[in-house]
Amino acid sequence: MPDPLVIDIRMRGAKSSDGIDDDSTASSKKNSHRPKYSKFTQQDLPACKPILTPGLVIASFTIVAVVFLPIGLASLFASESVVEIVDRYDKDCIPSSHSSLPLEYIQNSKSDKTCTRKLTVPKQMKSPVYVYYQLDNFYQNHRRYVRSRSDAQLQSKASEDAVGNCKPEDLANGKPIVPCGLVAWSLFNDTYNFKVQNKVLEVNKKDIAWKSDKEKKFGSDVYPKNFQSSGLIGGGQLNSSVPLSEQEDLIVWMRTAALPTFRKLYGKIETDLQANDIIEVEIQNNYNSYGYGGKKRLVLSTTTWIGGKNDFLGIAYVFIGGLNLLLAVSFILIFVLKPRPLGDPNYLSWNKQATRTPN
Repeated sequence: MPDPLVIDIRMRGAKSSDGIDDDSTASSKKNSHRPKYSKFTQQDLPACKPILTPGLVIASFTIVAVVFLPIGLASLFASESVVEIVDRYDKDCIPSSHSSLPLEYIQNSKSDKTCTRKLTVPKQMKSPVYVYYQLDNFYQNHRRYVRSRSDAQLQSKASEDAVGNCKPEDLANGKPIVPCGLVAWSLFNDTYNFKVQNKVLEVNKKDIAWKSDKEKKFGSDVYPKNFQSSGLIGGGQLNSSVPLSEQEDLIVWMRTAALPTFRKLYGKIETDLQANDIIEVEIQNNYNSYGYGGKKRLVLSTTTWIGGKNDFLGIAYVFIGGLNLLLAVSFILIFVLKPRPLGDPNYLSWNKQATRTPN
């Protein structure tokens, strides 16, 4: 009977039929990093591989052109039908005696800030006529400016002391400012009053803010406290007897703009304005845009189904549609003037080199 030790040595040295040690084969299978077979890992899933025939390409470009061109033309027509009046008043509302020192004038609380402007209505403006104020060179998207607020404080009275991110407008005389932060502190405070033929045009300031902002971001139990009571006064004041959820000018301002030039809704005139009407606007020029080289504009605008006046969307649709139409026509001409069979092997690169090489 063979020695068991000899049998064990022989078994360890045994090889498989292909000449590889059984032990090494088992260990290689055990330590293999090959993923378990599946159609996903082996890229064997069903796939669509369309053949781009001339007919399919021409039809695709034509469909895009047929869809985009009417949308673009309709958008341009709607934008052109918007009647808009834009008046820059920050320079003209500075008295000639302070034209060289506008900052001194705007910071003087005793100076008269009343300014009267006359605007001519170019076309009939059907109600509602939206009143906007536009600011230029005002970076509401600056990181430190955007962070200088307390959303928790705006939502609930219980978080009145949550002013950690609001410095330097966090406390006044040791008590929390509500609403705190630079965003609220710099609230726009120019005012506009309108007349046409000595008849006052009422400006409706209700429902100018987003409904979601009023219901979710600003609490009905939060009232202004210690606001604009510190040494350095910023923008507008707030009514301390009205909850923040009903102070829509503040809500509109607190939704910070993404670009340095922006418009914010001031109110709505719910009266039709006729062509050639002279609108007399009494402006209280209170907001300091002179310290940072900003500009202020008053904007009156109607709207259509596409919104306010904006030619970009229509131009973009017309451009894409026109480009696709041009490509479709080009492919049709190439297909007609220089046709070739689909899948012609003569156009393969190696066949082209073979035809060019002399025998």
